[in-house]
Amino acid sequence: MQNPYIAAINQICDEKNIDSDTVIKAIEAALAAAYRKDYGNEFQKIKAVFDKNSGIIKIYLFKEVVKTIEYPDNQMSLSEAKKHSKNLKIGDKVRIEVTPKNKDGEKFGRIAAQTAKQVIIQRLQEAERDAIYERYKDRVGEVINARIQRVESNNVIFLELENRTTVTIEPNEQIPNERYFNGQLLKVYIADVRKTTKGPTIIVSRNHPKFIEALLASEVPEIKEGTVVIKGIAREPGIRTKITVLANQEGVDPVGSCVGQRGVRIQNVTNEISEEKIDIIEYSEDMTTMIVNTLAPAKITTIQLDAKGKRAKVYVMTDQRSLAIGKNGQNVRLASKLIGWEIDILDFSGQEEPVAVPTETQVEAPKATQVVEEAKKEVKEKKKATPKKTTKTKTVKKAKK
Repeated sequence: MQNPYIAAINQICDEKNIDSDTVIKAIEAALAAAYRKDYGNEFQKIKAVFDKNSGIIKIYLFKEVVKTIEYPDNQMSLSEAKKHSKNLKIGDKVRIEVTPKNKDGEKFGRIAAQTAKQVIIQRLQEAERDAIYERYKDRVGEVINARIQRVESNNVIFLELENRTTVTIEPNEQIPNERYFNGQLLKVYIADVRKTTKGPTIIVSRNHPKFIEALLASEVPEIKEGTVVIKGIAREPGIRTKITVLANQEGVDPVGSCVGQRGVRIQNVTNEISEEKIDIIEYSEDMTTMIVNTLAPAKITTIQLDAKGKRAKVYVMTDQRSLAIGKNGQNVRLASKLIGWEIDILDFSGQEEPVAVPTETQVEAPKATQVVEEAKKEVKEKKKATPKKTTKTKTVKKAKK
């Protein structure tokens, strides 16, 4: 039959996810504190020893053998030491068993037992905190599964992570307008793990830009293998995200790899983030190409670049302006954030020419001139198709005559 002490220790280890040695050390420290409370004092060197096999607990007092005793609590004369062992000499340490043995079967009093209980609780809490910190400190940047335990009225959500670890996800780390309910399974991004005076703090998030990146990496093998690299990401949680990708291997389509056959891969990601729209854009070193790609689906007429000031004037036809800007300026805002340039959306009048400002790194605008010429022709044709007012007036007068 298993010793009740051993059974209790095993149960604590399972509940708290800590190893048995940590629990035993906590018990030994508690019993040493209890002994000092009932039988000794704080100056004595007391050690409790717990036998893992039998469950028997013994308490020992340690003293040093000296010629002249100055501290009776920690020192012993040679003559007295000889009673314990004839081989002892000056400077040796003597271990004396002082395990209490009361006639009524109780080894410690009520106050000592309460002290032991407090020490055990404190040590176990510290051990549990240390175990949680060690378990998650190297997992920052990972996406893990979580289950919602409860949702508070102030929108703070309590989550249960792996190994029954409980954390909170604050409102500023949630996806706006996303609904949560008890027992719901979802994925969260480990943004940070910190040690504080109150224990480890695990910060989890669902609106972090890296959350989308990690979700996409879990769905796209090419990203894990390094064949496709995510170069940049701009996100407005719950609404839209733009991601630039680049292929490190010839013949690999970076956008197609992320989207997947019939959009399966990207759909798995959007399903996790409440149908948030995701734009996958192929990365280019050429800034003009990047701007054209990031402002899609709007058709750009011409672009003027100021590389020194990192500013771009983007000219579009009137019917493309709303597409380029996006709802509440979302499209141009995300594009600007993604490339790190200020982007101004302007109406094309037919007079603008592409300008490349000379800098240390010359920024070119390939094919921009051709686009301008085509746009000018389109404007001229529209003007020709529109009849002049004077012609209409003369026609009317002739009709009246």
